[in-house]
Amino acid sequence: MQAFTVHSGLVAPMDRANVDTDLIIPKQFLKSIKRSGFGPNLFDDLRYLDEGQPDQDNSGRPINNDFPLNAPRYNGASILLARENFGCGSSREHAPWALVDYGFRCVIAPSFADIFRSNCFKNGLLPIELSTEQVSELFDLMYASEGFSLTVDLHQQCVRRPGAQDMPFEVDSFRRDCLLNGLDDIGITLKSSEAIRAFEEQHRQRAPWVFELLEV
Repeated sequence: MQAFTVHSGLVAPMDRANVDTDLIIPKQFLKSIKRSGFGPNLFDDLRYLDEGQPDQDNSGRPINNDFPLNAPRYNGASILLARENFGCGSSREHAPWALVDYGFRCVIAPSFADIFRSNCFKNGLLPIELSTEQVSELFDLMYASEGFSLTVDLHQQCVRRPGAQDMPFEVDSFRRDCLLNGLDDIGITLKSSEAIRAFEEQHRQRAPWVFELLEV
């Protein structure tokens, strides 16, 4: 998993509340568990005017010109600004996969669905909760200034705006350390690989018949 320390990037809007995971990545794209390849279909129902299908070539599909991510001013955005209850709905882990594969490193919103927030941390995507007033202020600044960018400092737990006071946020210390060190659940487990091997060897000596059955 890619570590998150300090990130500066262009901000793009998802200016609606209660964006559910089926809107983030529609159900027909959930057939793969590769964690990659979902970016082209992020917000598929909003980005295109037809219904997308897995492995479809998107280059010839009709584009929804009213959707912000299709606007040239947001090309290359890596910070998504959203409204309340982002990531609600089903618990599909494909939602953060799609956001990360598209190029987003963090999402800023007043609130997130609990399971979606947990899945973000496990996949290198930083969910940042700010107050409704702070988020509205960022929306106003973004709309007023093309090329609006922010710096997110996970070490200091703050969002930095050009020429303005930092906006502090809080992240659980365990999740913060995992992101700073690029550790997902597998990475955390592998940190204890020596202890795991030692336990397995001790268990093999105590109960060799178990391993004999496993090797049959």
